[in-house]
Amino acid sequence: MSLPGQIYLLTTTTADRTPWFLNRDFALATCRLMIESRTWGDARPLCWVLMPDHWHGLVELGERDDLSLIINRFKSVTSKRIRQAEKISRIWARGFHDHALRRDEDIHAAARYIIANPLRAKLVDRIGDYPYWDCVWL
Repeated sequence: MSLPGQIYLLTTTTADRTPWFLNRDFALATCRLMIESRTWGDARPLCWVLMPDHWHGLVELGERDDLSLIINRFKSVTSKRIRQAEKISRIWARGFHDHALRRDEDIHAAARYIIANPLRAKLVDRIGDYPYWDCVWL
């Protein structure tokens, strides 16, 4: 069950962990959709990073759409855009992982954890060198 106003730490992977987002065009198209309101409805993405084979984000739910709906919409919108360019049967794996942040959890620490993913994966030496992320606090 998802709660309006709740902030969730979300993770979803690509189908078979295929690194679709090593393709710059796929990554840029997906990032463009991250800032479009139709992607999220009344939810609000606070922080996110698009990795080669998965996506992490902090999302605050709105009043209307539940968690499953927003993540399914995100996957659907991004998949449609990528499949316009290539004939790929499935971009995203089924399902997603979610963690509702408790009141005592530090939201900024969660955001730092998310945007540090490219560093931990050794994709870059500095987070500023990784182009596929955003955070409302930075």
